[in-house]
This record gives sequence, C-alpha cells and structure tokens, in this order.
Amino acid sequence: MTTYLLRRVLLLLPTLFGITLLTFLLIRLSPGNAALMRGGVGESGGHAMTAEVREQTIKLYGLDKPWYVAYGDWVGRCFRLDLGESFDDHRPVSEKIRERLPLTVSLAGSALVLSYLIAIPLGIAAALKRGQVVDRTISFIVFVLYSIPSFAAALLLILLVAGGDYLNLLPMYGADSINAPEMGPWAWLWDRVFHMILPVTCLTYASLASISRYARVSMLDALGQDFVRTARAKGLPERLVIFRHALRNALIPIITIFALELPVLIGGAVIIESIFSLPGMGQLMFQSLDAKDEPVIMGITVLAAIVTLLSYLAADILYVVVDPRITYE
Repeated sequence: MTTYLLRRVLLLLPTLFGITLLTFLLIRLSPGNAALMRGGVGESGGHAMTAEVREQTIKLYGLDKPWYVAYGDWVGRCFRLDLGESFDDHRPVSEKIRERLPLTVSLAGSALVLSYLIAIPLGIAAALKRGQVVDRTISFIVFVLYSIPSFAAALLLILLVAGGDYLNLLPMYGADSINAPEMGPWAWLWDRVFHMILPVTCLTYASLASISRYARVSMLDALGQDFVRTARAKGLPERLVIFRHALRNALIPIITIFALELPVLIGGAVIIESIFSLPGMGQLMFQSLDAKDEPVIMGITVLAAIVTLLSYLAADILYVVVDPRITYE
C-alpha cells in the first residue's frame, strides 16, 4: 500500500505540471493583456494610457518575456512558495486566496455533504422499490433536477423566494448582513447559514441527482450478488442484509463519484458565487479572468488542481477502508 501511494503521489507531479502549463498558455495566447485592460477606456470613464506608460506596464508585469521564460519564472517562484502579486491591486496572491478560501470550502463542503446524505437514502429507497411508484417518482424528480442548469435554478430561486416578484424569504446576495460585525457568535452563525441556503441549494441538487442514480444502480447490483442471497437464505433480518452486506459493497462505486463531484462543485462555485455576490474563490476567479490577472488565475488553478488530484488519491484510499479485500500490493 505504501509503495502504491508513493507511486501515485509521484504521478501527480507531471499531471499538475501539464495543468499549469496548459492554463498558462491559454492566458498568454488569448487576445489582449492585463496592461491594456488597466489602461482605461472611454466606456469606463478612464483615460487611455500613453505608449510609453503602456510599455513600462508591460515590462513591470513581465508580459514582454517569451511564454516559456515567464512560465519558468512562475514555476521557480512556486518552488519558493511564492505565487506572486496580483496585477489588479499588487497584493500577494496567497493573501487574496487565503481571504476567499474559507467561504468556498464551506459552500462546496456543505453541498457535498448534503448531496451524499440525501442521495444515498434516495438511491437505496429506489433500488428496494424497483419498478414501483416510489422508484418512478424518485427517478422523475432527480432527472428533472439534473436537467436544470445551476445558473437557471439560481435565478429562478431569486425570483421566487429572494425578493423577486413573489416571496421575500431569503437574502439574494452576500454572505452576511450589513450589521454582521455587530452580531454575537450565534447570531452571526445563523445569519451566515441564512445567506448560504440558496447558494448551497443550487450547488447541491445537481450532484444529488447524479449520486442518487449511481447509488440506485450500485445497490441493485449488490442486491443481485450471491452473498446477499446467501445471507437471506440464512434467515438474517432484511435490515442486516441491506445495511451490513449489500450497502457496504454498494458504497465502492459511490466513493468513485466523490472524486468526480468535488471538481464539479469547485467549478460550479464560480457561477454560483458570482450570481449571489459571495466573496469566495469562485468570484475571485471570475473577476481575475475578466481582468486577465495572470498570477491570481494561476494561483487558483494550482490550488484547484491539487485539491482535485488529492480527491482521486483519497478515493483510492477509501476503497481499502470500505472493502478490506481491495489491496494495492
């Protein structure tokens, strides 16, 4: 097991290298650059920078260097744990990420936990009632949810329950109320939860739909195995047959989905945080892409890539925890 994990960790390095190199090339080869965007245009009421100032700005940001030289410089800084400074406000990228990271972690983490807590029981219920009204109802609901884009669901929920044309039950933007600094710890926590209901809902329902389908199929496959028929033939209670024997084996494919759903939630946070004006990593990524803030984009890409690759590694480890018969020796 140790040898396998060491080999997998070493394989993460070329994968991470490929992700960062491709992202860097996409930024550098796309039209325009950060110096021109910061020059000001008539639409925003600014004044266009002179050619001399523009050249100085390009040299300041290192945009005059060939892409391979600039990428080598960036990799060298990363080895020193330095992600550089933002082109937008010249603040350290690590500091900007550290400020935004907790909100995104709480948003994506809450969505992931809720998805599994709801989806697995739904999948089990659908499998146990295969072909019956319960199964068909659950299948219809999850397929409808899966077909709705997250941004459309967000706008629809804002219209219906967040001060649109109908109800005004939940806040439509922000992570806290204006008077949040004056609140006590419990009041502040409740206010944060209240603001996160709609964003978490928009991130949860799509993952919930896909996980429940995998849980249903996996549970049906486990229920058809010989060991389940043997357990029933021995006269074991149905509850033990389902939860001790069938469910434990059905969890293995669902764990694989864990490694796939986490990157999806991170990507979905970009849209959801922008719609609900949440000061998280997603909103920061959206703003950085709009301004071609290269250091911030690369910093967020590295962090997202590391989290994604480690989630796949964690899935492999969880296989052994769920089913001791699986070994990597």
